[in-house]
Parts: sequence; structure tokens; C-alpha cells
Amino acid sequence: MSKQMPAHVALFVVAAVYGVNYLVAKGLMPDVIGPSGFIAIRVSGAGILFLLLFLFKPEKLAKKDIPRLILCGMTGVAANQLFFFNGLAITSPVNASIIMTSNPILVLLMSAVILGTKITGRKILGISLGAAGAVLLLLLSNQSNSEHVSTLGDIFVLLNATSYGIYLVTVKPLITKYKPVTVVFYVFLFGWLCVLPFGWNQAMEVEWVALTAAQWGSIFYVVIATTFVVYLLNMFALRQVQPTVVSVYIYLQPLMAGLAALVFAAWGLTDYTGDIDLPRLLCALLIFIGVYLVSFQPKKAPLNT
Repeated sequence: MSKQMPAHVALFVVAAVYGVNYLVAKGLMPDVIGPSGFIAIRVSGAGILFLLLFLFKPEKLAKKDIPRLILCGMTGVAANQLFFFNGLAITSPVNASIIMTSNPILVLLMSAVILGTKITGRKILGISLGAAGAVLLLLLSNQSNSEHVSTLGDIFVLLNATSYGIYLVTVKPLITKYKPVTVVFYVFLFGWLCVLPFGWNQAMEVEWVALTAAQWGSIFYVVIATTFVVYLLNMFALRQVQPTVVSVYIYLQPLMAGLAALVFAAWGLTDYTGDIDLPRLLCALLIFIGVYLVSFQPKKAPLNT
């Protein structure tokens, strides 16, 4: 078995958890919990769990790494999650999952800017196709009559994907230097400090005693599965593979979200299957082709001897 296989299994689990999360989180916002308040609850709950893990075996930080950790907290927790939940609250989970597939392309661009990664002609074509798919999807949202779809929401999700791309590139050097728990604890600590001013009021407005068992279950799913478990799995995977590989798995999310939408509709819950149509599938195809061109290189033919 390849040494990288556990990392790939972890990333598949992450994609599955995130795919379901689009519908679970959407079901609570904005009527039960405001999106920014939900992020404050999410980051606070997961942050406590990360703190407990960290306290078992604390690790000292080098002062020079603190600014990078602050940037990771701002991009990987605060901006990333605030944009995502505020976007998801007003747009379709189908649209959100498709837009998130642009993340590998954004990671490549961030790698080029931050790390000086070379962009080849093949990758430029991939970036162009992916961008075309994302732009067309935004135009479709602007013309859509669906009650679930919002252009502003789609733009927020795209900003979330951009922020997460910066985070994946920025956090990589820290993962190779410190234990994953150490990195994720400090990332959440600094992210929590940024999130709290935006979400405190909404979090305080939640009528906790009126929540149903299903709503409590959804909150625990977001805090424990989508946040605590997923961030640890991503950190584990980043120790084994490059950020571009981690980002590639994000394009499984529309499939997972689509399957979850079918299950939710079958169970009589909110039906988002009407948002899965041919134009959106074509936009997704453009993004997927772009991701393929950016992320996968053709094998060189062996030299004749």
C-alpha cells in the first residue's frame, strides 16, 4: 500500500462530510441561527476540542511563526467560514458545492503568488476554463427564478474558496514543522478572535431551549464532524501530500452534495434537486476540466534507446 494512501482516504472522508454539510448547515440558516452566529458557535465549540487535545502535549511556538499563524487563522477560519456560511445562507447548496470546485485553481494561483510556483500553458488553459465555468454559473444565478439561488451568495462562496486557497498554501510550512494539533489549535485561536466580533450578537439571539433534537444534531454535525474532525484530517493529509492534492478532492463535493440532496428529498426534507439542471452541470464540467488540467500532468513518454 502506498505511504500516501491514508492521506487519500482522509481526504475522501473530508469530501463526504463536506458534501453533506452543505444541506445540513443550510437547513439551520438563517431562520434558526444567523450565519455569522453559527460560525461563532462552530469555531468556539471546535476550538474547545482542539484546546483539550493541545493541552495533552503542548508544543512551544517560535515567535517568527506567529504572524503566519495569524494569517492562517484569518484565511482558514475567519474569512473562509464567514464568507461560506453567509453565502450558503442565501444561495443553493448545489451552486455552493459547484463553486467550491474552483479551489484547486485558486490554490495554484496562490501558490504562484506566494511560493513562486510555475504556471505552464496547460495550467493557464485550465484556469481559463475553470474561471469561465464559475462566471457562467454566477450569470445563471443572476437570471435564475429559484428561491434558493443568489448571485451575492455565490460570490461569497467564491471568496470563501479564494480565502481557503490562501490558507492551504500558507499553512503548509507550519505542518511540516509542528504537530497538526498544535497548528490547528493556534489557527482556531486566532480565527476565533477574528470571528467573535462578527458573530456574537447572532449567537446570543439563538433560542436554545426551542431547538429540536434534529436541530441539535445538525449543530453537533457541523461543530464535530465538519470542523473538528475535518480540520484534523486535512492537517494529517497535508503532512503527506501537497496543497494542490488536498484541494483536488474538493471536486468530489458536488457529487456528495447531489447525493445528499436526493436523500433529503426522499426523506421529505427541503428539496434542492430542482437546482440540479443541465446548464449547471455544464458549468461544473467546465470547472472539472479546468481542475484536471491544473492538477494532473501527463506522463512523459519514455525515451527510445
